[in-house]
Amino acid sequence: MKSAMYSEYAEQYDQAVQDNIYNAHFERPSLQALLPEIRGLNVLDLGCGTGVYAQYLLDQGADAVTCIDYSEAMVDLVRSKLGEKVTAYAQDISLGLPQEETGSYDLIICPLVLHYLEDLNPLFQDVYRVLKPGGVMVFSMHHPLADFEYSQTGNYFDRELVTQEWDTVGKPLEVKFYRRSLSELTDAITSSGLVITRISEGQVSDKVKELSESAYNFLSRNPNFIFVRCQK
Repeated sequence: MKSAMYSEYAEQYDQAVQDNIYNAHFERPSLQALLPEIRGLNVLDLGCGTGVYAQYLLDQGADAVTCIDYSEAMVDLVRSKLGEKVTAYAQDISLGLPQEETGSYDLIICPLVLHYLEDLNPLFQDVYRVLKPGGVMVFSMHHPLADFEYSQTGNYFDRELVTQEWDTVGKPLEVKFYRRSLSELTDAITSSGLVITRISEGQVSDKVKELSESAYNFLSRNPNFIFVRCQK
C-alpha cells in the first residue's frame, strides 16, 4: 500500500520513529527480544524503512545486511546513511523476492509491514525459499484484534482494507492497510513450510510509562501489535 508518509515525508518519518512510543519503545524492543544471536549472520531486512533496524543489525555484528522497501525514498535514506555497509533496493514484496537467491539467508526480519499486503502467501513462500535450512524469520504487524474494531462487515474472519489518518509525522496523512484474522495469518505461514516457534504480543517498557502514562496503560491492557518467530 502506498502512503505519502513513506515517500514524500520519508525524512520526517525517519525523525519521528527514532524515539517515539510505538516504534522505538514498544515495537523495536519487543521484536528484538525474539531475535537470535545476530553476529556473523546474513540478514534480510524486509520493509527496511529508513534503516533503523539495519543499523541495529550491523551494530550487533551481522555479517551482511540486505535492505528492501517498497518506497524508493526510504531506500535512498538507507543508502545515504549506511552506504556500502548494506545492499539496499526497492521491491514490491507482495510479489515475493525474485531477486534473492534460494537458501541464502540466516535471518529475515519484517517489522510492521505485512498488514500492507493483501495476499501474504507469495511472500511467505519466497521467505521459505530464500532462508537457509534452520533459518529464522521474525516479524511484527498489527494485532488482528486491534484492527477488528475498524471492521465494516462485523465479521472478524473477513479480510478488509482499512483507511485511517495517522499523525506520525506531525500532520494527518492517509494510510491504508489490511486487517485479517489470526487464522489467515498462521495459515499463510504454515502453508509455506515455515514452523511458528513463538508468538508474542509485546512487552511495554518502563520508558513508555515515563513518556506517557496513558499510552503505557493502553498498551498494557490492549493488544496492539503481534510478534512472530518462524523457522525453516
